[in-house]
Amino acid sequence: MLNFDPDRFLSIQNGSVAVAEKLDATVRQCLDDGAENLFFLGAGGVMFLTQPALRLLQTKSTFPVHYEMGAELVEADSVHLGPKSLVIMPSLSGTTKEAVAALEFAKNKGATVISFTGHSDTPIAQKADYNFTNFAEDDTSSEMFYLQTLLVALSVMRHRGELDRYEETVAELQLLPRLLVDVKQSFEERAAAFAATIKNEDYHIITGAGSTWPEAYYYGMCILEEMQWIRTRPVHASDFFHGTLELVEEGVSVIVFGGEDESRPLTERVVQFAPRFTDKVHVFDTKDFELPGISPQTRALISPVLLATAFERVSAHLEVLRDHPLTTRRYYKKLEY
Repeated sequence: MLNFDPDRFLSIQNGSVAVAEKLDATVRQCLDDGAENLFFLGAGGVMFLTQPALRLLQTKSTFPVHYEMGAELVEADSVHLGPKSLVIMPSLSGTTKEAVAALEFAKNKGATVISFTGHSDTPIAQKADYNFTNFAEDDTSSEMFYLQTLLVALSVMRHRGELDRYEETVAELQLLPRLLVDVKQSFEERAAAFAATIKNEDYHIITGAGSTWPEAYYYGMCILEEMQWIRTRPVHASDFFHGTLELVEEGVSVIVFGGEDESRPLTERVVQFAPRFTDKVHVFDTKDFELPGISPQTRALISPVLLATAFERVSAHLEVLRDHPLTTRRYYKKLEY
């Protein structure tokens, strides 16, 4: 595989799921201490990676859950944030200024903060009440944060008596790192071909629903836009037919991320519509990936993980074909803004 170190990847992703036992004990302690609601809090694209866990709690648990962009919370506050709040904050660098400000704001309100970081010697790691550091970098962090925030949601539901398959699900997630390498390998040829197909495209509509929507949004904004300077229009599949459909015409690229949860019919609707008006419809369906030992129930939870790990392969090929390293920036953390 192009520019891929399987041992490095396995080490990072095994570390991602290795936190399960300690994290579960931490969540239980916070609930026992009287936590009455949960906030996913942070800054930038990493917040998208918390949305599958957020949606799981919103639809399967009665525990109050909130999602806040850090910069906006600091400006607007929230009547729900206080001493009985449990805050979950992921940050790869651990240094993003908006995230640091949000963490300090939450702590000043009396909230308990659990952080997930890629580096321990950082403000977000050190200022949190509980920190889980697992070394990662941009090409491996999506899977890590999807999995770790999923473990938070599963733990909350377990201790509230809202989940029957906690042990089985976590055991299956422990199998996932090795299976993700197999996913990458099986997708490599298609990734190379897709990257070659779109290397000169300057605009994409990218869509998903349910747990795949955050990955569609993330890949469009944080990879294609930030790392490749390619214009995208991320749109939720349910909103596709309330505006964006009018942009579909011959020559327009439409990328569809299909998953395995209850929202699948929403992306299938786009798949049925778009080819009538453009010949550039690209459908990526997690059902195509073989995952021996993973139950249908767990597969429905990890669709964004599978898409993230597969599309890292697309990114690896794009940066070579476009002669545009994924680390190249013009403005982000280069200027004051």
